[in-house]
Amino acid sequence: MSNPHQNYKNHRRLHPLFHVALTLLTAILFISAVVGLVRSFQAGNQVFPAVLFLIISIMFIIVFLLVRSYPLKAQDRAIRAEENLRHYVLTQKLLDPRLSVQQIVALRFASDDEFPSLCKKAAEDQLSPDAIKRSIRNWREDDYRI
Repeated sequence: MSNPHQNYKNHRRLHPLFHVALTLLTAILFISAVVGLVRSFQAGNQVFPAVLFLIISIMFIIVFLLVRSYPLKAQDRAIRAEENLRHYVLTQKLLDPRLSVQQIVALRFASDDEFPSLCKKAAEDQLSPDAIKRSIRNWREDDYRI
């Protein structure tokens, strides 16, 4: 859903199934596995099933983190290429190589009018991504990245 008034305060996007439900269920799974292992030790029961359950929960945590990080890295690469092209179209120069990917991802919200000068300031002053976003006066929305 498009947000025609996207700005610093409302630009963050959450996907409730991932960011809330799956995060909570993953935490519950891991805590249950640890509790199960402790109880197995205390009761003197076989610990193999509990250890196996803990290993499976750790594997799930790793998959959970990778499922989030891999698409973000791909999106960051695309954003870096798009913003490099936009900078080139506006200035006939590529982006300053001192800019980090995180800075470039933040700069994507700047309007064409302020983009080149903000890129220069971000590179020279090594502004944090948050400082870059706070500096933007004319917000350019991006509703594709979650």
